[in-house]
Amino acid sequence: MKFRVAREDLADAVAWVAKSLPSRPPVPVLGGILLEINGSTLVVAGFDYEVSTRAEVSVDAESGGRVLVSGRLLAEITRALPSSKPVDIAAEGSRVTITGGSARFTLPTMPVEDYPPLPEMPAASGKVDASAFAAAVTQTAVAAGRDDTLPMLTGVRVEIEGEKLTLAATDRFRLAVRELTWTPDAPDMSTAVLVPARTLADAAKSLGGANEVIVGLGDGLLGLQAGGRRTTVRLLDVEFVKYRSLLPSEHTTTVDVPVSELGEAIKRVALVTDRGHHLRMQVTDGVLTLTAGGDDEGRAEEALPVEADGAELLIAFNPSYLLDGLGVLHADTVRLAFTTPSRPALLLPLVTKDDQTTVDAAYRYLVMPARLPG
Repeated sequence: MKFRVAREDLADAVAWVAKSLPSRPPVPVLGGILLEINGSTLVVAGFDYEVSTRAEVSVDAESGGRVLVSGRLLAEITRALPSSKPVDIAAEGSRVTITGGSARFTLPTMPVEDYPPLPEMPAASGKVDASAFAAAVTQTAVAAGRDDTLPMLTGVRVEIEGEKLTLAATDRFRLAVRELTWTPDAPDMSTAVLVPARTLADAAKSLGGANEVIVGLGDGLLGLQAGGRRTTVRLLDVEFVKYRSLLPSEHTTTVDVPVSELGEAIKRVALVTDRGHHLRMQVTDGVLTLTAGGDDEGRAEEALPVEADGAELLIAFNPSYLLDGLGVLHADTVRLAFTTPSRPALLLPLVTKDDQTTVDAAYRYLVMPARLPG
């Protein structure tokens, strides 16, 4: 195998594939990156039985073949090569030589015959705008759990009902739900799957620069394909929580406040919450007062003028959960919708169009309150 390739194209493809490789592969070959020449196309691929990634790059090939090399080393080398010089790669025997400008590296190959075959991309189920899909995944994955002993909470539920795509995730303390439109291959398509959140977020973000993403479902896999790159993810075979019943249908108090002002105030007041104290919110007469801490370990308080409607309220939250929601709201103003101090609250993005301000019903971020003392 011998070919020449643009350094930027090679480095981008290798970095994308390497990102999905396991940090501690159960067997050494799963930490490798497969390089394969098919005509004038280089296929860069990785697979760990759960996630597969594959990127195609145009090259000037002298001879074909396939080799397996350390993914970590290959990523570091291609990133460090001179950016203005093409890269020459040649494989001979059990060695691969990588040359860029005056730099030359020689890597040992790994036994390619021990490498598992990559799964096929599932048949296309439809397509979705890439940037909208990436944003929707980011907005929901933030609420997914990180405890692998509770797999049903580590995924993003993807529901398909015709042209509506609904994403949902929860870790029991907050819930994020995002709806968007897509173009299904079958107009009456109806299904739901659970996808590992971290893997889906990485894949959606990396494909977000394309115009559209082709989505495929089948054989226990979710496939995403865009711009010469494709990834498959093994689905979680567990039951997701019945989340829709958690969403409040009515509110007794609402507060509209600029996202940036509320976020900065929460960060300041939360400086005294290190010892397990929660942040308290009090709504009175058009003022949202944030307090935290106590006399023994320090106390913080900040009052924000807001547009408030409804009954006065005192409620407490984990400040990190609030900041996570505000960080992915993608709006200048947020509506905080409350019912009682013991019931979950909603963070809703507000949008203004033709001088009319309304709630963007496509996204809802629910957060459970903390118990107030006494």
